[in-house]
Amino acid sequence: MATFKIEGGAQLHGDLHPQGAKNEALQVICAVLLTSEEVKINNIPEISDVIKLIEILTQLGVKTERTSKGNYTFQADEIKLDYLKTETFARQASSLRGSIMILGPLLSRFGIGYIPQPGGDKIGRRRLDTHFIGLQKLGATFNYNPDELFYSVEASKLKGTYMLLDEASVTGTANIVMAASMAEGTTTIYNAACEPYLQQLCKMLVSMGAIIEGIGSNLLTVKGVSSLKGCTHKILPDMIEVGSFIGLAAMTNSEITIKNAGIQHLGIIPEQFKRMGIILEERNDDLFIPAQDHYEIETFMDGSIMNIADAPWPGLTPDLLSIFLVIATQAKGSVLIHQKMFESRLFFVDKLIDMGAQIILCDPHRATVIGLDHKYQLRATKMSSPDIRAGVALLIAALSAQGVSKISNIEQIDRGYENIDERLNAIGARISRIES
Repeated sequence: MATFKIEGGAQLHGDLHPQGAKNEALQVICAVLLTSEEVKINNIPEISDVIKLIEILTQLGVKTERTSKGNYTFQADEIKLDYLKTETFARQASSLRGSIMILGPLLSRFGIGYIPQPGGDKIGRRRLDTHFIGLQKLGATFNYNPDELFYSVEASKLKGTYMLLDEASVTGTANIVMAASMAEGTTTIYNAACEPYLQQLCKMLVSMGAIIEGIGSNLLTVKGVSSLKGCTHKILPDMIEVGSFIGLAAMTNSEITIKNAGIQHLGIIPEQFKRMGIILEERNDDLFIPAQDHYEIETFMDGSIMNIADAPWPGLTPDLLSIFLVIATQAKGSVLIHQKMFESRLFFVDKLIDMGAQIILCDPHRATVIGLDHKYQLRATKMSSPDIRAGVALLIAALSAQGVSKISNIEQIDRGYENIDERLNAIGARISRIES
């Protein structure tokens, strides 16, 4: 276990380069299982969750080569399906929720897939029904072993069909699209997720020879092909990290430029920060955030309190609500943060309250924040990172606080942010990593 020791109060200045998008990486790396040909993927974030997935694929028989930092070559021409029934696979895959996305490719290409009940962040109930119902509609047989907590899907042949997803699950849509890419006939997926990650996966599959229409919409049409070929794919900048850096600049009154931010793929994220009173300047594909000792939350047109809520794309990603909550603590004005999609993601606010933030936790989904308007600094404290996104929100709070804070369980942060301490220290932060 490791801990961050943070000396708060430093004003940061300089450039930050966002890593490749974690959520996209987990999808497109699973897609290499769809072909026996070589697949090159560039801008892979070398964070623990992604490295763990690469290790799983390597054990499964995928030839993997790291050609340079963030750039990898994969070839799945000698897959060892017996590995799926080993204790090693059960242990590795159960600790990584993204491993669920190997099911669609394995089912499509080999007619069978096994997966243990996946883990991941403890942020509430995250059901898998959408994945398995979609695969069943394509003709797969689903089985669940409650004693071993293992799922399996089997099909001698997948056949295209129409389906209306019960929720616009990103990973569920990814699994179904990958399975349908080599199914017999046409698959129509309504209420499909349309996040940039999913769009990128679809574009990669098209470059491999798949036929997919409606990319970027919630109605996807996939015409099955007999086989897919290799390709080269580049992962987008991580929009969650871009949003985290915007929040960092606001909370610490810092001047930061986010280089190559992938602005055209950020959706409403920049506008939501502007509604919090934060100044953003677009400079080609860079985002410049000037030092700002004061920012004021807008109200709605009728003067009522601002409400910021998460929603499926093109709504606001739930992964950034913890950042919005933290920056609201030092804004002028009040805001209601409504976390609709997960029921446990606001349970880190007690740490912020200990630091002096004025927050009312209304229920597991809603918190009202009364901003301090930078008149009072947050107080340093000791805390533990409960999940990836809350961990970074607490890190941002600690960097703005008066005194020395400690955050334990930072392995959670490492799962989503590559060398975050080194990158922030390079622009003036004072973060020490203490191994124990």
